[in-house]
Amino acid sequence: MAKWNERYRRASPESPEPAAVLTDGSHLLPAAGRALDLACGEGGSALFLARRGIDVTARDISAVAVDRLRARAHVEGLRLTAEVTDIERLPWPPDHYDVIVVSRYLQRALAPAIMASLNPGGLLFYQTFTANKQPGIGPTNPNYLLGDNELLDLFRGLKVRFYREDARCGNAAFGRRNEAYFVGQKPC
Repeated sequence: MAKWNERYRRASPESPEPAAVLTDGSHLLPAAGRALDLACGEGGSALFLARRGIDVTARDISAVAVDRLRARAHVEGLRLTAEVTDIERLPWPPDHYDVIVVSRYLQRALAPAIMASLNPGGLLFYQTFTANKQPGIGPTNPNYLLGDNELLDLFRGLKVRFYREDARCGNAAFGRRNEAYFVGQKPC
């Protein structure tokens, strides 16, 4: 926790950006509902969803990041709940969320709970780093790096609505590199 608090203390005061997988797939979002931004950091995705009228719960282990998110939401008058939480110890209510967003966080053991916590027809927007990334970008610990097409396997119980993993294929100056992007929908 201290590591993440220090990281966010040193972070830019600018408003955080939402996950690319979420903005790219925003046309898939429901008009209303409940969303979870898991490992939200300063909450770029949570703010994006709340601005669209979705009731958002955002959770992260860093009190500094959560405090910044709460302050931004308050200033904008957004309906958003931000909580300091150890994500690996969360209770996962079944059939609860219409949208779950996970960006740059990987805990493989949570995949079944994440899927179960989606409402039927609910959407998972997930992006995180792959092992087949450019050197010097993202984590180096293999526990936090996806293998080829691993998100497809981890969330095989969901209907694939979008998947992208450019890796090092082709011209590295273009495309979305270093991460896998997945949108899955829980069957109705």
